[in-house]
This record gives sequence, C-alpha cells and structure tokens, in this order.
Amino acid sequence: MAIFDFLRRRSAPAGKVDVHASSIGGVFLGLDDPRLIDLMRSGDASSSGATVNVESAMRNTSLFRAVSLISYAIGMLPLQLIDEQTKEKATGHPLYRLLHREPNNYQTAFDFRTLMQLRALVKGNAYALIIRSKDVRTAKPKVVRLVPLDPDKVSIEQNDDWSISYTYRPIQGAARVYKGEEVFHLRGLSLDGISGLSIVKQARDAIGLSISAELAASRLFKNGAFVGGMLKHPGKLSDPAFERLKQSIAEKEGAENAGKTLIGEEGLEWVSIGQNARDAQLIEVRRMQVEEIARVTGVPRPLLMVDETSWGSGIEALGRFFVQYALGPWFEAWQQAAERSLLLDDEKDLFSVKFNPAALLRGSTKDQADFFAKALGTGAPLAGCRRTKCAASTICQLPPTVTP
Repeated sequence: MAIFDFLRRRSAPAGKVDVHASSIGGVFLGLDDPRLIDLMRSGDASSSGATVNVESAMRNTSLFRAVSLISYAIGMLPLQLIDEQTKEKATGHPLYRLLHREPNNYQTAFDFRTLMQLRALVKGNAYALIIRSKDVRTAKPKVVRLVPLDPDKVSIEQNDDWSISYTYRPIQGAARVYKGEEVFHLRGLSLDGISGLSIVKQARDAIGLSISAELAASRLFKNGAFVGGMLKHPGKLSDPAFERLKQSIAEKEGAENAGKTLIGEEGLEWVSIGQNARDAQLIEVRRMQVEEIARVTGVPRPLLMVDETSWGSGIEALGRFFVQYALGPWFEAWQQAAERSLLLDDEKDLFSVKFNPAALLRGSTKDQADFFAKALGTGAPLAGCRRTKCAASTICQLPPTVTP
C-alpha cells in the first residue's frame, strides 16, 4: 500500500472527500476515502472513479439492452436433440424434453437458457448441476434435472490428473464438491480454458466512464441552471426596478404564460445563451459509450436503439451480422457444452444438440415472395412442362401434355 500512502499526501485534504454514493455507483474525489482502497482491492473500481460491478453495470441502459438481446435470443430459439442417422428430432430420448421444454421443476427452457446466457455474459461462467437417475428400461443413467448454480458461489479447480472439480458453497450448509461430469458448465471467452471472462470486468473502464457520464448528466439536471438567456444592465439596477422585474418574470413562468413578452427597465438588454462546448462534449461522450458497449458485446449500434440507419435493407444486414457474429459463437458454446456434459460416451456419435436459428435468418418479404414464386411455379413453367408461355399472375398447374 506504499503507493497509496505516497499519493494520499498529494490528494484532497481531510474533510474534502466526496462520500456521495448514488444508486448507479460510487464517486471518489480523494484517496483518503477507505471505500476506494477496498474497491481497488476487490477490482470493482474503474479508472473514472465509478464503482463497476454486475449490479451497477446492468443499470446502464446500453449494456442492459445488449445483454438482454443476446440472452433473449438464446432463450427463445429451440434447442433440440437430433438423431445423427435420420437427422430427425430424437423425441424419444429423455434429454430431448429436458432441453426443449422443462430442464427442472421450476423453470421453462426459455427461463433456463436466458438465465444461463446472462450469467455467462456478465459473470463469465454459468453452471447447472446435472441430476441423473437410472433408466429402468436401459439400466443406463439419464439426466432428469438441470439446476442452475450461482456463479459467485462456485469455484473451479484443476486436479493433478487434469480433471476439473467444482466447489459449491451454498448460503446454508457445508461446501459441496462436484466432479466435472456432474456440472454443466457454459463459459465465455477464456484465457486458461477453465474459467470464462466477464464482459463487465473486461469493459470495466468503458462502463465506468458511461456511468460517470450519466451521473454527471443527472447532477446537471438536478443542480444545474438551464437558462436560455440573461438580462444585461450597463450599470446597477435600482431596487424598485429589480423588484418589479422579479415580479414580472414570476408572472410569466409556467406553460400557460409561454410566449408573453418581458418588459425591461433602465436600459436592460437580452443576451441569448447557447449550448457551450462542455455540454456538447458530455453528449458526445455518452454517445461514444454506446459504441463501446456495442463493441464489447458484438451487438450493432442500431440494435441498441441508436437511430442512425434507415429501417430497410441496412437493418436487415445488421440483423444477419448480429446472428452470425454475436450469436454464432454462443450457439457453438451451448451445443458443444451440452454434448460434452449431457450425453453418455456411447451416445456422442449417435446424437447431437442443435439450435435452430432459421427464424432469425429469414430473408426479407421480397426474398420470401421470390422463393415461393419459384417453388410454386409462378411466372415460369414447371420442370417438364412443354408450354412456352405462362401467365405471370397465376400459378402454373401441371398440364395434360406432361407425362407424370
């Protein structure tokens, strides 16, 4: 802590520390504040001085929008077990219903996948305890429940034989150690291949700057004076004129008095006050922080409700970009994690777990119309048809001259 002792002598004097802590994070103006040292130790303090943890970061509307878009997309898409031989849904397998409809007795599949994806994004890891039971027909173990575990209460350890152990510390009771095959682990981008990286921690400074900019704007609205202009006098205004001017201004306050003319006295002149560079810079900083959130999550800016692209083909292309580059890696993470943890060794070559992102990759209305027109034969003869002319407005039926 020598560096803090060195800087503390050059920081604000005692009694000048701002101890204000708003609902969106703490702000520190001096190194004497003990909360700052605690936060530096815990890793929650950003370079802007704002406290950045999952709770405070999720209050940022841009990050909340980006995270909810990815989590809801993963939650609403069907996750199905596929038979590799027939390429059909393996509805007879016990795991199919678990993944597609009911992972446990208190969550739907949508709830489960949304929660797991959210935790994998903001905390880096998402865990679910795999509860198995013996199948009476095959005498093999089958997965009957997937119970989410709080990532903050789970620690990972790699053993000497390279296997993984998970230690879960519940609020009540003793810690429990689970083997790697007992936990479904969905991890984000990882440096060690074991634990994922949290986007909140990786983008702490960008999120902290966004929180600080929002706090500055809030204080400006709370404490600042929004004045459109001022009355300028070349000398000193007399007391009677000043009182009459105050009364005149008070009588014209409120929406019902909008547009009424103010009468000046003793040579008063009206001077307009426009937006200064500092206010414009604050707006620009807040706009740039939306771009930072978009960059770290992979969600295009227009999908974060930044209205800068016309709602046409540009938005359609951005939607495809979102599916391919923001959701695509998570599709693979889910599919391979489920196959690794939930399928038995002799089932891994027979079944696969697949998302169905076709609903998110559908073309435009025009593309669909062209596809159905070609598929149904509108405006063109069917294969084998001997006719050379067809009405473009009708669907060609199989003519009698064509051999079935």
